Amino acid sequence: MGRTTFSRLIRCTLHICGIWPYVPSTVVFRLYWIIALSTAQVFQYRYVVMNFHVDDFAEYMDGVSCTMSSSLLYIKLVILWFYQRIFYDLVQMMSADWKDCISSRCSSRVMIDGANLARRASRWIVGMYVGSVTFYSLGVLAGNANSPETLEPYARDLILKMELPFNISTNFIYTTVQSVQYYYLLFIACGHGTINSLLVTLIIHVCGQIDILRESLTKISKCSVDSMDEITLRSLIIKHQRIVIFAENIENLFTYIAFIMLLSDTTIICCLGFIIVTSKMIGSAAYDSLWYDFTIEESRTMLFLIVRSQKRLTITSGKILDLSLERFTSVVKASLSYISVLLAMY
Repeated sequence: MGRTTFSRLIRCTLHICGIWPYVPSTVVFRLYWIIALSTAQVFQYRYVVMNFHVDDFAEYMDGVSCTMSSSLLYIKLVILWFYQRIFYDLVQMMSADWKDCISSRCSSRVMIDGANLARRASRWIVGMYVGSVTFYSLGVLAGNANSPETLEPYARDLILKMELPFNISTNFIYTTVQSVQYYYLLFIACGHGTINSLLVTLIIHVCGQIDILRESLTKISKCSVDSMDEITLRSLIIKHQRIVIFAENIENLFTYIAFIMLLSDTTIICCLGFIIVTSKMIGSAAYDSLWYDFTIEESRTMLFLIVRSQKRLTITSGKILDLSLERFTSVVKASLSYISVLLAMY
């Protein structure tokens, strides 16, 4: 096998996810994913529906988030399976780019550097996903071990919130269910990491092709303009057309995936906005109460509550930025100003 931008890890996981096109094992892996995801989603959505009025809202939202993550992966896989022809064209174009770079030392250097960067990024992305689900599972198991109320198997929390059709009455059943859920969660993490790594790899490759074309254009000096033949100019134009087609194929492959991710993130932002709006209502409700008829100490306490409620409750990103509409608009304004400066410079 010749050189390629895809790492062995990503090629293997793409095969397992049934994304690598026109391989005999693709149908088998796709059937496996359909059966596994469909079965797990039934039990997960049963939990979401049957525990809608549960008292522990945090635990319920934990189950909803895991359910949405599995659904999001299901949609991503179906989209990539449906557009396997586009992905096949991308792979063929990448193979052709590697064949063309053999004749140029500069092109080979750019391609090899891009491939090494893509492989490192892929390992980091998949590793972080796998590590996150591992630590999440260990946290659930540690919580069961430290709680005296979870001595019986049926009282212990599962890694994934599911409404199973049978009772977990013995330790053997509990251990089996936990093992299967961790195995399933591991595959979900690998699936998300693989798709994200695929996008990163494709973008790094097209950026490398842009760098190669840019270096070829900058090498055309004033002295070499007259001596440049039509074949060289035509090859540069063809190179640019291939880059445009490659970028358009990436857009066609990931446009609906990006749309689904935008919808899911918008849902999260709406929930955060609900927290912010409802937190402001605390001060209004306290002010509308008969706090002036209380005793002096009670009135002072109520005034403290009113003052504190004027500071809205927010969810931050890394304890740095508030996830709010004002913060979003400020980031967009700053990004547009930077883009205008770059366009003016270049």
